[in-house]
Amino acid sequence: MLQPKRLKHPKSQKGKTGGLATRGTKLAFGSYGLKAMGTKWITSRQIEAARMCMIRNLKKKGKLWIRIFPQHPITTKGTEFPMGGGKGKVFEYVFPITPGRIIFELEGIDEAKAREILKKAGAKLPIRTQFVVR
Repeated sequence: MLQPKRLKHPKSQKGKTGGLATRGTKLAFGSYGLKAMGTKWITSRQIEAARMCMIRNLKKKGKLWIRIFPQHPITTKGTEFPMGGGKGKVFEYVFPITPGRIIFELEGIDEAKAREILKKAGAKLPIRTQFVVR
């Protein structure tokens, strides 16, 4: 699973996710990409599930780039804990995604195959996605 080696502040506040993505909106490495069309937290488990799906379908052909990294910690407290006692421990890491952000990029395969692979990967994510071509 993807997670940061070390953080300056191990626990953080939720923050606000709104508006459109301003960074990471254009294809930088590959010819084909998967673009996010919604706002959501994408967990490291979901990124890993999509990555495994793509790797399985690529079959050692082409190259894959993951353009997002989950570095926002999410904390949780156990069930039936009393009020107080501070913030819970880190449960997982997420990437807060906004519309327009490129999530994955592919190179070295034909467009029909890339479209099929990225469609399968998009099904593993909790947001609507769109196939983009350079």
